[in-house]
Amino acid sequence: MYEEVKYLIAGDRALVVEFGDKIEEQVNSKIRSLTVAIEQEGIIGINETIPTYRSLMVIYDPMIMELDELISVLKSIILKMHELELPGAKVIEIPTLYGGEYGPDIEFVAKHNKISIDEVIKIHTDREYLIYMIGFTPGFPYLGGMSDKIETPRLQNPRTKIPVGSVGIAGKQTGIYPVESPGGWQLIGRTPVKLYDPCREDPVLLNAGDYIKFISIDENEYKNIEHLEKKGKYKVIIREKLRR
Repeated sequence: MYEEVKYLIAGDRALVVEFGDKIEEQVNSKIRSLTVAIEQEGIIGINETIPTYRSLMVIYDPMIMELDELISVLKSIILKMHELELPGAKVIEIPTLYGGEYGPDIEFVAKHNKISIDEVIKIHTDREYLIYMIGFTPGFPYLGGMSDKIETPRLQNPRTKIPVGSVGIAGKQTGIYPVESPGGWQLIGRTPVKLYDPCREDPVLLNAGDYIKFISIDENEYKNIEHLEKKGKYKVIIREKLRR
């Protein structure tokens, strides 16, 4: 984490507030705190905030607030962020069917790391992953905290079409494809849960700052959840994250 926060101009109506140059929870916690603080302040002239791994982009209206004024306001907020009590993070359980046609690369992941497929699944489902940011496609979660025991390089030749709900690994990262798209991640499973649905009141299921817990399921469970999702009747299990 930087000793001093950096303020970087991004076009004529955006400012990037950068807290560090590494992907780590301490930096991301600062980003989450600033996001919540800006929301609570309800500052006229700030239109949107976009959190990333190590920075927060602030979209503002230059007709209402000048850049120097925006930076001054943000500095003032950051100085008193330590007084802010963040709302509790949530843990969203993502049922996932691993291997077979749903996870065609899981065997390669196992061989690459010299472990069994069952061990890949156990390791992947053994922890809660922080959602650092949402991006790439609507609702795509970039997750932190994956074990290096299943770290695997991207595909040399990316696929042109990846099925909705595919769970993948790329280097030290794991994530979920919310929509059909191209991609180069190693696919180890698939979830029937809709991470993105434009017809829902809240189209994107996940939020930066919350956590994901992958739950291994069999094909019958997958089909049942898929059926319920199509009818809009599936209830995702969401629980409060235990504080350390």
